[in-house]
Formats: sequence, C-alpha cells, structure tokens
Amino acid sequence: MDLLDRLRLLTSGARYDASCVSSGSKREKPGGAMGICHSWTEDGRCVSLLKILQSNDCVYNCRYCVHRTDRDGPRVSLSSREVAELTVNFYQRNYIEGLFLSSAVKDSPDHTMEFMVSTASILRREYNFPGYIHLKGIPGADKKLLQQAGYLADRMSVNIELPSRESLEKLAPQKDPQKIFQPMNFLKKSKEGDKRFLGAGQSTQLIIGASPENDRDIINLATKLYEKFSLSRIFYSAYIPTGDPRFISNNQAPPLLREHRLYQADWLFRFYHFSPKDIFAPGQENLEKELDPKSGWAIRNYGFFPVEINRAPYRDLLKVPGIGPISARRIIKARREVSLDFFSLQKLGVVMKRARFFITCRGKKIPGLPGSPESIRPFLTMPAARPKMERLFPLEGGEKG
Repeated sequence: MDLLDRLRLLTSGARYDASCVSSGSKREKPGGAMGICHSWTEDGRCVSLLKILQSNDCVYNCRYCVHRTDRDGPRVSLSSREVAELTVNFYQRNYIEGLFLSSAVKDSPDHTMEFMVSTASILRREYNFPGYIHLKGIPGADKKLLQQAGYLADRMSVNIELPSRESLEKLAPQKDPQKIFQPMNFLKKSKEGDKRFLGAGQSTQLIIGASPENDRDIINLATKLYEKFSLSRIFYSAYIPTGDPRFISNNQAPPLLREHRLYQADWLFRFYHFSPKDIFAPGQENLEKELDPKSGWAIRNYGFFPVEINRAPYRDLLKVPGIGPISARRIIKARREVSLDFFSLQKLGVVMKRARFFITCRGKKIPGLPGSPESIRPFLTMPAARPKMERLFPLEGGEKG
C-alpha cells in the first residue's frame, strides 16, 4: 500500500484518541491538510497538530476499540522515518505547529514504544524539530523507553480508557489496570525530579458510554487522578460504536452533550474551586442535560447570592454563572480604580445573560428580573427552552444596550 493510502488510514484512525492538546508553540498559522487537527492551549489559543497513528495493527482485542484484533480492515504502519519526514514537511509548509503521535499496540508494548521514541528522536536530533510533540505512553513498556520519550516529548498521555476496574476487565480483559497506573506514576515522579522532563505534563483519556459508570463515578475518579498523578488534563471521549453488537450490549453512542457537561464539571473543580460534592445534588448520579453544572449549583444554593461585585472575594465571584477566572480577575483589578456598574461588567467579559440573576452592583440588583430559583431556572437552560427578554437589563444613564 502506498504512503498516501497508509496516511489516510492512520490519520483517520487517530481521531478516536481525544487526548490532544498543545501548550508550547507560539505560531498561529494553521493550514489544512490530511490528518491535521485543531486543538487549544490552556489560555484558549488555537493550534494545529499532525494527529496520526504509527500503526493500527493491534495485538489487543478491546471490545470498545475500532482497532481491536478481530476487526476486519487493512492493517498498516508507518516507519519512524516516514512519520518524521511528514511532520517536518507539514511544519515547514506552516500547516502544523506540532505532532500528536499515538499507536495501536503492534507486536508488544516495548516494540510500539520503541517505534514512537525512534520517531521523536529523529525529529529532535536529526531535524532539530522545535515544534510541540505529544506521544502516547504504552502501558507495559519498559521504564527506560518511557524515560527516553519523556525527554523528547512535551507531553505524554497514558490512556485509562474505561472508568472502572470492572469495566476494563470485562471489555479489555488483556489489559491489566495496574500496568496502566504504573507508567503514570513513573512519569509523575520523573517530572518531579527534572524540569526538563515532559514540560507540558501528562494527560489521560476516559471513554464515556461504553460502560455503565454514571457521571458522579467519572468525576470522582477524575478528581483522584488529578491529585494522585498531577495530571495536566483528563479528556472525556464519547464512545463511538464499533458497529459490532456482539461486543457492547447497548451499541448506541452517548450524546455528545454528556461529554460536554463532563468537561464543564472538570473545569469547575480544576479552576473554580468547586468540589465533586458541589457539582452533584444529593442522590444525583448524572449531570443535567438542560442546565450546565455551575448554573445547577447556583440554583440549588440560591441563598448564597446575590454577590456584590464591588466587594466579593475572588472565590465568591467564581461561583457566579457567567463569571470565569479571567473576568473575575478583571473585576478585582478594575474595582480598585472605580466602582463598577452593570455596563462595566459587560466590557470586562462577564456573560450578563447568566450573571444578572446572581449579582448586585453598588448594593442594587437589576430591577424587574425573576427573584426565585424556580423562576430563574428557565432562563439558564438550553436555548430552545429559554424564555425571551427584550433587553438584557434596563437602560441606565442614557446609555443604549
């Protein structure tokens, strides 16, 4: 099979790994070509990466995976030299800012890890490649190979995939849960001992909907993983049906909205000082479809509000729907110079469509707004269910809105 056909198969197969994010390059000229994905840095900047598998020829028969052993389809690989040359070629053409390299487990974990380390080595040492490199960490691979990878790559991801030991034993019986956590712990300790090691840290991926765990189970696991392994990110990937009903009893894809809600909850305990107990009401197992988790907390804890914009501490500002870390810091900086009003908040990036129900400025609320959790809730739900209001808030001081 020629290079173009193999490239098409291996870039297509790479889309099932969601743990793709960059945090290094400053260039902002992504182009368009086969296998290029657009990702975002922690500060919201869009970057472009060549996202590709080294091989789709896997020795494992994981029931949720399109690359499992007994699935029909061509099995192909690219040599380390081929991947390196493709990456450099795309980089020089300004198509990409880096490489996201994953792989099925070909022959053995050591063989596969050595394959990818060789690719990164060619890029860094022969081509002096300055771009971002993200490598997949293969559970069961020798620690020496993981260590070599950690000095060549900016980030590595060792994917847990399924959110519980029971599900992993049922759907991926060839995989040992302990062998997944061992490399994660090794990468953590190696990074603690040397700042040159994995400058952008490590991440992992959880597949959502291939197994029966509820959202509370997943968020509780995510919290523990962040604490135990100092992860930079956890990625939540909605299960994509493999088309073979023999393997998954419910061979239906979960709604992408569930994936989105889990990301929102993840950000709440990472950046907004929420705990998993805050995110879920007593007895609640899954996140609401109609209401984002932060608005859900605000409705359940309406007695906490209103928050006075000109006096509230940073953590209290973060509890307000429509105020994030950036706008909260802007508020604190701006109010040192002037007393803020509602129009000032819009200029500072506050989403007033949500925040207006939970704040005061100079001790006053916006007049005419609903004043109970039950009456506010419809204005915070998904757009199709929201009532309409002609104005965001009444005009003040002759200004137009």
